[in-house]
Amino acid sequence: MALDHTPPLNSLGFAKPPAETRVVVAMSGGVDSSVVAALLADQGYDVVGVTLQLYDHGAALAKKGACCAGIDIHDARRVAEERGFPHYVLDYENIFKDAVIDEFADSYLAGATPVPCIRCNERVKFKDLLETAKDLEADCMATGHYIQRKDGPGGPELHCAADAARDQSYFLFSTTPEQLDFLRFPLGHLPSKDATRALAAQYGLAVADQPDSQDSCFVPNGDYASVIEKLRPGAGEPGEIVHADGRVLGRHRGVIHYTIGQRRGLGIGGLAEPLYVVKLDVDASRVVVGPKEMLATRTVPVREINWLGDAPMMSRPEWPIAVKVRSTRPPREAILRPLSDTTAEVELLNPEEGVSPGQACVFYETGGSRIFGGGWIWRGA
Repeated sequence: MALDHTPPLNSLGFAKPPAETRVVVAMSGGVDSSVVAALLADQGYDVVGVTLQLYDHGAALAKKGACCAGIDIHDARRVAEERGFPHYVLDYENIFKDAVIDEFADSYLAGATPVPCIRCNERVKFKDLLETAKDLEADCMATGHYIQRKDGPGGPELHCAADAARDQSYFLFSTTPEQLDFLRFPLGHLPSKDATRALAAQYGLAVADQPDSQDSCFVPNGDYASVIEKLRPGAGEPGEIVHADGRVLGRHRGVIHYTIGQRRGLGIGGLAEPLYVVKLDVDASRVVVGPKEMLATRTVPVREINWLGDAPMMSRPEWPIAVKVRSTRPPREAILRPLSDTTAEVELLNPEEGVSPGQACVFYETGGSRIFGGGWIWRGA
């Protein structure tokens, strides 16, 4: 009987020793990606750290805790020096502006509620950076995202993180099967962020107690409107606040200051019923308000779908799934009805409020952890 001399798979899934396995780690300078780099270096892998400078370096230097620039570049470099692996900073400023910021500004002005972090993962980190990793002859690329990659009968599958509170699946739904084949997420199985910080302390990383980033890296303090006004001068033109029944109720200070579902800060108090923003009419510079029930949506049109199921999406007329229409909400039961390979209609079994064009609609296995992809909501109810 012939003996099988195939070496066992290492922790990244390759049949060779860690020292012969090159892994590019996308390092933002934060605690998550720093722990990934230190962990893999400690396990003996051939680690190469790469940090992206995504926007104006001068403005970035003063902003700590954003995901991809400024002081954090120095934090990433220090981790690499301490752990003894090479580290590169790549200037992706122009790519980032073309692929993420310009579309963000345009869609925001069109009354949508964009999610720039998804586009950054899709168009920059998992596209250009992934190609750079291949150019560096890496076997795979690892990131600090909280999501799991599991080997299934049909190939690699995307699954939610073990810690539901940290799960980043909503932001990674557009990861393609080809990208998933090359990506690794070493933190996805950890029970909590405390476990990540414990590893950081174990490895003596100075970033162990660094606070989590909250905002998009190019939006200081979450002030989207001021960023839009800089990118698109004149976008803050004032106009009328109009009730859905046609009554003019007041004036607004620019459509860009409002979002679908907003109730507070409208400046139209004293009315018998609470009113919410139900539509942004950019062309007429109008903010349309109405009662809460006008926000309830049952049918969600979705396009630019990235499908991660084993069978083609069009192979069935209906798929019972769960969906998220906002990152902060739990998955809700729904029926997916494909219209083409990249478009579909999603019927929510229970209506959702505040479903907005520009947001993602992410597909999940009902009662399970697997992610079946998702797409972009492209018109309001």
